[in-house]
Amino acid sequence: MANANPIKHVVIIVKENHAFDNYFGTFPGANGVSNLTPATDIPDVSPAHDHQTWLRRAQVAASEQYNAQTIPSYFSYAQQFTLCDNYFTDVAGPSTPNHLMLVAGDSPVINNPHKSDPPPLQPPFNLPSLPENLANAGLTWGNYGGYVFDMITNLEGSSSTYTSDKFATDAAAGNLPTVSWVYAPGTLSEHPKDSVSQGMAWTVSQVNAIVKGGLWDSTAIFITWDDWGGWYDHVDPQNVEQWSDGTQFRYGTRVGCLVLSAYAKRGYISKVLHSHVSLVKFCENLYSLPPLTTRVTDADGMDDCFDFTQPAGGPPA
Repeated sequence: MANANPIKHVVIIVKENHAFDNYFGTFPGANGVSNLTPATDIPDVSPAHDHQTWLRRAQVAASEQYNAQTIPSYFSYAQQFTLCDNYFTDVAGPSTPNHLMLVAGDSPVINNPHKSDPPPLQPPFNLPSLPENLANAGLTWGNYGGYVFDMITNLEGSSSTYTSDKFATDAAAGNLPTVSWVYAPGTLSEHPKDSVSQGMAWTVSQVNAIVKGGLWDSTAIFITWDDWGGWYDHVDPQNVEQWSDGTQFRYGTRVGCLVLSAYAKRGYISKVLHSHVSLVKFCENLYSLPPLTTRVTDADGMDDCFDFTQPAGGPPA
C-alpha cells in the first residue's frame, strides 16, 4: 500500500465536544435525527460529559443541534467529500482518554486524570504510540497544540511538539511531517461555551493552508471531535469492551468525522463502523507500521472513504 498510495502526509484535526446528531443530525442522507432544539453559536450550556454522566446519557444528555445554516463550512465539506455517520469515540467518557486513543490506540483511564487519583491513573503513562512507531520507521510526526503527548512517557517534552499556530505556517510553506495531530488554540476548539462558527473558521484556515502549500494532492485530512460533550445522539454504541468496574469502556458516543483528500470519495456517506483508532490503523496501513494494540489491529482502516483509482480531485470550493 505504501508504495502505490499517493498520500505522503496525514493530518488529524481534533476539535472538541460535539456528538454526531448535535452537528450532522440534519445532514441529508446521514443517519441522524433532525428534530432537536436549534443550538446557538455560543452554547448556553456546557454539559457534563464524564463517564458517570455518559452512563446516564439517556436521562441527562443535552438535546440541541446545528445545521447547514449554522455550520455551513462543515456541511460543505460533507457535501464535497466524505462524511462518516458510523464513527464512534473509543472511550465512553471525556477528552483525555479519547485523545490518548488517537495517539496510542489505548487509554489507562476512563475519565480525565486528577491529582487525587491513585498513581496508576495519573500521567505520564508508559504507552507505545503511533509517533514512536513513526520515528522508529524513519518517518516524522508533529503535535500542534495537543496536551496529551506530554502524558505519554516516551513523548514527554518531545521536540516534535509545537504550538497550534505553527501548523498553518508549516502547511502553507509545504513543509509538513508525515503525520500531524492538530488542535485549536484557546477558544477556537468548539468546546462549549466557545463559538462554534469561530472554531469552524479556524478549521477551514488549516485546510486552506494545506492547499496553499501545494500539499492537497498528497495529503489525507481527517476532521473529528474528541468526545460526545454531553450532547444527545440517537445511536446507542456497541458495548465491545468493559472497564474494570464492569461498565462500558468502548465504544463511546458517535461523533462526526470528515475525510478530505484529492482521493476521498465525493459526496459519500460512510456507513462502515469506524472509531478514533481507525485513524491510527489508517496510518499503520499506509506506512507499513507494526500494530500498536489488538483494538487497532481489529479496527477498520478508513479504506472505504478513499478511491485511489480516481483522478486526483480538486480542493474544497
